[in-house]
Amino acid sequence: MADYSKMLSDETADGWTTIIFLYQSALKEVGTRLEILNDEFQHVHKYNPIEYIKSRIKSPESIVKKLKRRNLETSIENMVQYVNDIAGIRVICSFTSDIYRIAEMLRNQSDIKILSTKDYIQNPKDSGYKSYHMIASVPIFMSDSVVDTKVEIQIRTIAMDFWASLEHKIYYKFEGNAPKYISSELRECAEIVSMLDARMLSLNEAIKRFSNEEDA
Repeated sequence: MADYSKMLSDETADGWTTIIFLYQSALKEVGTRLEILNDEFQHVHKYNPIEYIKSRIKSPESIVKKLKRRNLETSIENMVQYVNDIAGIRVICSFTSDIYRIAEMLRNQSDIKILSTKDYIQNPKDSGYKSYHMIASVPIFMSDSVVDTKVEIQIRTIAMDFWASLEHKIYYKFEGNAPKYISSELRECAEIVSMLDARMLSLNEAIKRFSNEEDA
């Protein structure tokens, strides 16, 4: 594996560019892997568990804010060690069952290390937020070395993503202190989203059973 020490000690613009290049490469690696798994699933099961994929690199401003909130010095070394979501990829599914299916497929990849998971579907946040989070380490093959690089993977349904998008807007609009009636309404919407996901999954399972009976 590559020696990070030189890169982490380089606080110049070149050092920053090199680190961001690694995170961008990690996003490409995970994105390609997910697309291949989705294509394979379609080939074998005639069904796509993934609707679409979004990816992003955290802005320098957001990284600095996160380090300051943790009372950490702003440095490339701290950025790499303590900020796990610099490279983020979001996988959007139709049904909650697809979320766990995709998570399991990623775990079965021999060269992807799952460092941690947070299941906010079984254990939603107080706001009502639901999603499945994984921090993964993926190998980036350079010309002279291999560098393990972290990527945060969020897997959620279309309905969960719609709700989370609105929550994000509200959080930044009110700087985390939204009026109580808005927070309450948002939690009620989260419950509606959960019921919608459950009913849509149930309907999809009924359709599959009907199709299997017709084929029998």
